[in-house]
Amino acid sequence: MVGGQGEGLTSMKNMEKELLCPVCQEMYKQPLVLPCTHNVCQACAREVLGQQGYVGHGGDPSSEPTSPASTPSTRSPRLSRRTLPKPERLDRLLKSGFGTYPGRKRGALHPQAIVFPCPACQGDVELGERGLAGLFRNLTLERVVERYRQSVSVGGSILCQLCKPPPLEATKGCTECRATFCNECFKLFHPWGTQKAQHEPTLPTLSFRPKGLMCPDHKEEVTHYCKTCQRLVCQLCRVRRTHSGHKITPVLSAYQALKDKLSKSLTYILGNQDTVQTQICELEETLRHTEVSGQQAKEEVSQLVRGLGAVLEEKRAALLQAIEECQQERLARLGAQLQEHRSLLDGSGLVGYAQEVLKETDQPCFVQAAKQLHNRIARATEALQMSRPAASSSFRHCQLDVGREMKLLTELNFLRVPEAPVIDTQRTFAYDQIFLCWRLPPHSPPAWHYTIEFRRTDVPAQPGPAHWQRREEVRGTSALLENPDTGSVYVLRVRGCNKAGYGEYSEDVHLHTPPAPVLHFFLDGRWGSSRERLAISKDQRAVRSVPGLPLLLAAERLLTGCHLSVDVVLGDVAVTQGRSYWACAVDPASYLVKVGVGLESKLQESFQGAADVISPRYDPDSGHDSGAEDAAVEALPPFAFLTIGMGKILLGAGAGAGAGLTGRDGPAAGCTVPLPPRLGICLDYEQGRVSFLDAVSFRGLLECPLDCSGPVCPAFCFIGGGAVQLQEPVGTKPERKVTIGGFAKLD
Repeated sequence: MVGGQGEGLTSMKNMEKELLCPVCQEMYKQPLVLPCTHNVCQACAREVLGQQGYVGHGGDPSSEPTSPASTPSTRSPRLSRRTLPKPERLDRLLKSGFGTYPGRKRGALHPQAIVFPCPACQGDVELGERGLAGLFRNLTLERVVERYRQSVSVGGSILCQLCKPPPLEATKGCTECRATFCNECFKLFHPWGTQKAQHEPTLPTLSFRPKGLMCPDHKEEVTHYCKTCQRLVCQLCRVRRTHSGHKITPVLSAYQALKDKLSKSLTYILGNQDTVQTQICELEETLRHTEVSGQQAKEEVSQLVRGLGAVLEEKRAALLQAIEECQQERLARLGAQLQEHRSLLDGSGLVGYAQEVLKETDQPCFVQAAKQLHNRIARATEALQMSRPAASSSFRHCQLDVGREMKLLTELNFLRVPEAPVIDTQRTFAYDQIFLCWRLPPHSPPAWHYTIEFRRTDVPAQPGPAHWQRREEVRGTSALLENPDTGSVYVLRVRGCNKAGYGEYSEDVHLHTPPAPVLHFFLDGRWGSSRERLAISKDQRAVRSVPGLPLLLAAERLLTGCHLSVDVVLGDVAVTQGRSYWACAVDPASYLVKVGVGLESKLQESFQGAADVISPRYDPDSGHDSGAEDAAVEALPPFAFLTIGMGKILLGAGAGAGAGLTGRDGPAAGCTVPLPPRLGICLDYEQGRVSFLDAVSFRGLLECPLDCSGPVCPAFCFIGGGAVQLQEPVGTKPERKVTIGGFAKLD
């Protein structure tokens, strides 16, 4: 028991910082609840508003002690530092409902709302035109403060406020008198037979408060809580127009709901104390690591900048040395030219020497001496005639262009991590493998490589964090995820990495994988009735039906009866077991195309050398189209086709019952639906069922039975012009080069 009391005292002492007013940093005294849910002492709030220029802002004078025992020693220490307005002044302000303040005329139609600067959240809070008079008093916080004062004052006691010195220990308190009494003083101030004798004694306390929370507008006890305004209201507040249409509940319901939420949150926190302590240790370690990492970053930056300075200093020395060498070479040349010009002046040594040589009469001796002298005079004469300096005095060729370098140095900044990539949903799809494509935002820092994470979402969740499969250091902006599970939903995300670290993950993208293993096959047009009208691509994965002259002649005889040809293309692979899936794209401009499957023997028997048929409504499966099959017939149809024409899919009269797609599950039978970008066909050979799907969203379009007593192969029928392209396997899809403006790019 003693240990429990000690823990309780420690808990009370540790929460002292929660009981300090953000203005005066002392224990709350008559705290008011601001609209921002923070608390402030009433006296402190008055002082703050007074500093803001608001005078008489509607404080509640009745909340201050007014008993005869109120002395400076028993009142709040802050009250001795403040000059409060006179009671009659406050009464007049309360009756008016709001105070006067700068910029407002008395009796104005639109009074100015009082703005209070909250010291806790550093925001401006509007108090309305009534100011502090419209705020609730936080009685719960007052009780907590009182219990705290009693817990930290162990061994102390509350003294009677009416005793003569020395006062006795108080045993009773009176809320009406707002004072504490000993037994004798209580009897003395509550004589028998008077009105004061009806006062109900309470435990001694230093803070007296109302018995219940009163509405500041109507002075009525609050009974309801407005969820829209998030404010307690009384019965009169409920009928006001300001709360019309609001969601108002009894205060008991709000009390119970908030108490349950607070209890659950507190229970969760108390039940995870080990986790909190572990996180505290991790945060402390992170703080230490942050200090060390910050110091290392400073040293690295300083070292890099010093390295830049060293490189610049070396470059400066090399450039100055080059200029010095060029200068010395020019000075030497100009100095020699200057000496030559000076030698041409009258009275110079060279001219005088030449004059003396000309006086020589001995011809051999003259020739010997005049040869060298003539060369010197000739060079000087040539320099005199050209009259140009031997070297330029300008050093313009030594000017430095540092614009690019200055821009780089100006833009020198810390390397940021890449921004979250954007997954290209138009190019990302799942077939035999998953192809994922993404890009970085326009102004994102570059990424050296990427990390891809993916997981299945249709498996039972395991306890703990979600388990992601990861592929590290992916180069480029696309990747293949091999061997995905069929009939599953994968969620994928990507993030980039560079020297600064890893960036944020992209938004999650969910992809459906095909419901069965993908069947790879090529087109075989050997069984078509007219090979001239069918054009199969070289890779045998696309086919186009070109209407010829017979179709034009048939169109001319449309009203009198016409004959149209049916062109058929089969797959070169037949299915004999298991489940298979493949997808194709039908040209929306196709006149009439049927996509489906059928028994290989029946297809060959029906279409090899078949004659022209009447009407474009001709059914190539002889009445066994999945949309027209009667469910009551026991024999399974040998063919199952989906009819497409002019960008629409026709669902026949029996499609809804056979596919189970009526109502909310899919389109109704006997109607048309838009053609999706790709169609998927899923064949369950063992069950004898064929499903037609939207290959993008894997939404079911049609499901019907099929006779699987023999090999079944894919089939495509054309009446008129049309085109079909098989979905290429992801892993074997070659890069296609497209030339744009003379430049080749990969598509």
